[in-house]
Amino acid sequence: MFLGVSIIADRFMASIEVITSQEREITIRKPNGETTTTTIRVWNETVSNLTLMALGSSAPEILLSLIEVCGHGFVAGDLGPSTIVGSAAFNMFIILAICVYVIPDGETRKIKHLRVFFVTAAWSIFAYIWLYMILAVFSPGVVQVWEGLLTLFFFPVCVFLAWVADRRLLFYKYMHKKYRTDKHRGIMIETEGEHPKGIEMDGKMMNSHFLDGSLVNMEGKEVDESRREMIRILKDLKQKHPEKDLDQLVEMANYYALSHQQKSRAFYRIQATRMMTGAGNILKKHAAEQAKRSVSLHEVQSDEPEEFVSKIFFDPCSYQCLENCGAVILTVVRKGGDISKTVYVDYKTEDGSANAGADYEFTEGMLVFKAGETQKEFSVGVIDDDIFEEDEHFFVRLNSVRVAEANDMLDHNNLHHPKAILVSPCVATVTILDDDHAGIFTFECDVVHASESIGVMEVKVLRTSGARGTVIVPFRTVEGTAKGGGEDFEDTYGELEFKNDETV
Repeated sequence: MFLGVSIIADRFMASIEVITSQEREITIRKPNGETTTTTIRVWNETVSNLTLMALGSSAPEILLSLIEVCGHGFVAGDLGPSTIVGSAAFNMFIILAICVYVIPDGETRKIKHLRVFFVTAAWSIFAYIWLYMILAVFSPGVVQVWEGLLTLFFFPVCVFLAWVADRRLLFYKYMHKKYRTDKHRGIMIETEGEHPKGIEMDGKMMNSHFLDGSLVNMEGKEVDESRREMIRILKDLKQKHPEKDLDQLVEMANYYALSHQQKSRAFYRIQATRMMTGAGNILKKHAAEQAKRSVSLHEVQSDEPEEFVSKIFFDPCSYQCLENCGAVILTVVRKGGDISKTVYVDYKTEDGSANAGADYEFTEGMLVFKAGETQKEFSVGVIDDDIFEEDEHFFVRLNSVRVAEANDMLDHNNLHHPKAILVSPCVATVTILDDDHAGIFTFECDVVHASESIGVMEVKVLRTSGARGTVIVPFRTVEGTAKGGGEDFEDTYGELEFKNDETV
């Protein structure tokens, strides 16, 4: 019964989370006159947490209490009230203690909405006192009607006061404060602060109390910061998984962002129940569903036999070039099918960590495979500068394959019987190696295994993040478990000379 109630309650929680996550677009006019469009939650975060989220997260306890009360002639038993009070006490004492205890040494955490916390904390303590009063003082062992109605009335009062604190209405607007972290003690210190300047939203000038202060300060930068964060994630994933194409990297980046973003209590309750019942990770399930939907129409599998279908793809799919190379040459090949037909395919560059116009020249165009041609090349310009940068990358995507028939009219390919299709890799990755820095020198492999009979072992040294100038790198062998001096290996020392633009 307990598990069944939990599953039913989680279905309810999922519905509540859909409701509270609804968003609407607003237009923000910044002090410099620029406007930007962003989205905000329809439901106030404080109100949703205290009403729908609280109702949903407490649904199992409420259902168990209702089942017991209705089954015992409206006489409270040992299960219902104990479950509700025990759950609340567990959250207040045990959960809070764990949250404080697990903070790593040297790090701090702060409460996002301190005013709301003060209000809800006061009401939480009052709730225990009030419960004791109605059960042990006013009418011992009996909950009278007026006590129940008054208790119910306290709930909207609590929500209203929390909302007032969140929006800085009434007397709160005269108590504008900001908080900073004491670096020595790791505690929050309240200081006087200036009121944020007004902003214009949807054509109307609003003061700073219209929205949460973080929205005023952060919304104007939100789009750029989100973009930079996504590029950073893509760059890290590209370094860890160089064999992945753009679509796979984007899918992995979306899963990473989804798993690291702030989540509601509804998500964690549902996730816990799914893990407990063997339903699996909801994030991975969502990522798998998105992957199934992301199959490109141009990469649809053909019903025709493979020997009658031309496959278009990059070969190779990964390119590296120095920043001063001028341009990088990419190769697209046609394999199989009827090579006597003329095939057209479009290409277009896409930003990665490198940006068009700053790091490379935006390029788009069309390749034409004439009869008998199986390979075509095109170039993308690389912009050189004198600023040191990390190695950056961008992507080039193929799309829109078309086949010309005998009358020179383009056949836009029936998806069921195409004459030519795009196959993986249809996205090429171009890495720009910065030449404005002497470089970073590393071994190709941290660990190299060799047999005793090898005689001489070669070790490869790589030069990354720049290749400007001639650099001399000294090296020598150091004993580990193997002994030098000719016992296990010959002592070796010397210098490696990397000439200008030399990377290996």
